[in-house]
Amino acid sequence: MDFGFSQEQELLRSTARKFLENECTSGFVRARMEEPAGVTDEFWAKLAEQGWLGLIYPEEHGGSGLGFVDLTVLMEEMGRVVMPGPFFSTLLLGGLAIREAGSAAQKKEWLTRIAAGQAKATLAWTEPSARWDAAGVTCTAKEEKGSFVVNGTKLFVPDAHLADAIVVVARTSEGKAEDGVSLLLVPKETRGVQVKLLPTMDQTRKLCEVSFQNATVPADALMGVKGKAWPTLTRVVERATVALCAEMCGGAQRVLDMTTDYAKIRIAFGKPIGTYQGVKHKAADMLVDVENAKSLTYYAAWAVDENSPEAPLAASMAKAYVTDAYRKVAGAGIQLHGGIGFTWEHDLHLYFKRAKSSEFTFGDATYHRERVAQLINL
Repeated sequence: MDFGFSQEQELLRSTARKFLENECTSGFVRARMEEPAGVTDEFWAKLAEQGWLGLIYPEEHGGSGLGFVDLTVLMEEMGRVVMPGPFFSTLLLGGLAIREAGSAAQKKEWLTRIAAGQAKATLAWTEPSARWDAAGVTCTAKEEKGSFVVNGTKLFVPDAHLADAIVVVARTSEGKAEDGVSLLLVPKETRGVQVKLLPTMDQTRKLCEVSFQNATVPADALMGVKGKAWPTLTRVVERATVALCAEMCGGAQRVLDMTTDYAKIRIAFGKPIGTYQGVKHKAADMLVDVENAKSLTYYAAWAVDENSPEAPLAASMAKAYVTDAYRKVAGAGIQLHGGIGFTWEHDLHLYFKRAKSSEFTFGDATYHRERVAQLINL
């Protein structure tokens, strides 16, 4: 059995690496950090030209029809350059929710526009309670005269200030926590929707607060079956979590590469610091963390592609491990760089901040270890 990537996937990797090294330099990333948008129209158009904005969407909607293992390859390369912008929120949150739960008309309109680079989307899920379970959904959507009236507040919504459509997780009826949760497709021009950009530690990834005050959308804004969206949302988030893990693996690999290169040229007491045992041991630990993180992520991507019953378990195992691994590798990289690693001019802090922000996205390591325990009935 071949556990490696196919020739097509390796070609995608080499193409993505060359493109991102040319188009997403450190200077480009830093410039986008200073801007509210976090992306330029020219760069977004180039992503569409590459076919990446529709990579996992069906060909009938302008996509490439590829799977999550292919996406893993691309996300790794994006993680290597700490790519800013709403790619993740558009392709894997808003867009993926539309792919999984949208009506035929919603898919035709929005997936086609997203794949062509003509629209952006996001998912508004978490609330001030900061809970990841169904009980944390308190934003309401009441049916009135053939419409839904949405009220509530969503926090830490990625790139909502850029989104043309926001997929809102709302409660349409009371009952058990997982019952009554629905998905609604809310266009950005809807009256009663207010978006506020939040200050963030990782400035390459913009987060927003979205408030709904009697925001009214038509009945056809409903995605899927009313009150039965929680399993769909869980599936979307599991897939997005796997993609996030792949991005984190790419970042961790880049930190390891930067650190080993530095250890070969930094001279201390007449020798490169890489010749000292203390540095070798640190670097070896970093390598083990990166390789283990990749193994878990690749398996999770395969499980998601195959719709394996173990996919939820694999996703949580990957997120629990990769979360800790990326943070430790980024921290160790800064330590081994010494004083230069702490300066604003060095790029290591970009990776450390991305590691910290990704750590809490979709639940931290503690949350996912608890979820693993529940899934295996511990």
